[in-house]
Amino acid sequence: MKQVKLSLIALLAMGSLGYAGGDIMPVTEFETEDATLAETYVEPTVEEEYIAPAPKVEAPAPVAVKPVPVVPVKNIKANGFYAGLGIAGARYKSNCDSACPKSGKDKTVGVMARVGYDFNKYVGLEARGIRTNWKADGGKVKHAGIFVKPMLPVTDSTNVYGLVGVAKTKTEGHLQKTNAETLALGAGVEVDLSADRAKEGRYNRAFDGQGDQEKGVGVFLDYERMAVKSGAPDLDAVSAGVTYDF
Repeated sequence: MKQVKLSLIALLAMGSLGYAGGDIMPVTEFETEDATLAETYVEPTVEEEYIAPAPKVEAPAPVAVKPVPVVPVKNIKANGFYAGLGIAGARYKSNCDSACPKSGKDKTVGVMARVGYDFNKYVGLEARGIRTNWKADGGKVKHAGIFVKPMLPVTDSTNVYGLVGVAKTKTEGHLQKTNAETLALGAGVEVDLSADRAKEGRYNRAFDGQGDQEKGVGVFLDYERMAVKSGAPDLDAVSAGVTYDF
């Protein structure tokens, strides 16, 4: 009987301990289970996305380029020489008074020639001569000189110019005799009648085609004081004619 009581007391004591929150399972069993889970855990495999390689692009075949030949610039020589021929009317007036036996006036007509070179569109050099053969009162005039020729192009075909130079003038006939080498002055206008045609190349002078400078035919009209000297008779000439520019 005593043993039965002891057994009941022991069972009640164990029940009280279990009800009071005592450990039911040893800690070592959890630790063993966690370690086992840790040892058996396998990291999931992430599959990489397949990226197809880019298609191979072939480089285009090189295009054969034909070399462009270099054409040399053509040098165009625009000649500055010109020559002209025309008719001249000369007027002679003596500086003698009425008491002079050879006083008076005379008018004659003849030919004139000119040749020159234009250095640029503003200045040239000209040689010219006048000789009258048709006489009104028996007088004749011979005149030759060389002149600096200042110019001013008015348009592409018209050029006005001056004449400043030295000339020798001689008169023959019943009027006052003159044989002088002195200053001579003049002025005129020349017009180009040829068509200006553009050419491919480089001109050796920039003023070609301006103010009667184009190659071809032109006309001119000018006035000249043949002798500019104190005591000399009045000797004037008006000339008109045709000019050819080379």
